[in-house]
Amino acid sequence: MMGSIMKTSRVLFVCMGNICRSPTAEGVMRKLVQDAALHDRVVVDSAGTHDYHVGEPPDPRAQTAARKRGYDLSGLRARHLVLGDFDAFDLILGMDFNNLEILNNLCPPEHRSKIGLLMAFSGRRNATIVHDPYYRSAKDFELVLDYIEDACAGLVRSISQGNLIPQ
Repeated sequence: MMGSIMKTSRVLFVCMGNICRSPTAEGVMRKLVQDAALHDRVVVDSAGTHDYHVGEPPDPRAQTAARKRGYDLSGLRARHLVLGDFDAFDLILGMDFNNLEILNNLCPPEHRSKIGLLMAFSGRRNATIVHDPYYRSAKDFELVLDYIEDACAGLVRSISQGNLIPQ
């Protein structure tokens, strides 16, 4: 809308250690937001429900898969989810049911409506979660990227339509 002020949307992606799925989602979303010229109204970050890898870069297999498709994850560093994230972000998307349960257990009641699963935004994939590829092969990191690209594209569509809920 011409002349209207669009609210900034703050999106946080969450997985267990913040070195595979959530930084991949952050990298994909950053590029899609840039490509859609929404960079001035969408803030993207990622975090882990566990502090196993704080300060570490994304898993090399995640970086390789992402780089092959034009996403740069090299500057990202794992961080642990903090209580302030529930206030700071408008949408907090877990990668699987374990992360969703942790998010719901930690989240103050007034912010629970902000929590969901990333795959709720999927347009082509019939999946509810993004499986953890950590103990799997490089091929699994490619599949994770397929799922994340699909769901992030749906999320960008929702945001561009002024929604933070799946369409």
